[in-house]
Amino acid sequence: MPAVITVHLDELLAARNMTLAQLAREVDITVVNLSVLKNGRAKAIRFSTLARLCAALGCQPGDILRWQPD
Repeated sequence: MPAVITVHLDELLAARNMTLAQLAREVDITVVNLSVLKNGRAKAIRFSTLARLCAALGCQPGDILRWQPD
């Protein structure tokens, strides 16, 4: 099985006491699209979206996305 990129929005949202809907409003993305990303079903993410997520959550891209080797 190949290495996997995992998404850690749940942990970041919980640490900030923020809901997915609040984050979606703040970064101007639909809750459905944000949910697809959160649940690991997204095939890609735009750097501009990643930057807005980082700004809203006060984090770095590596806090959201992590590479997991085999």
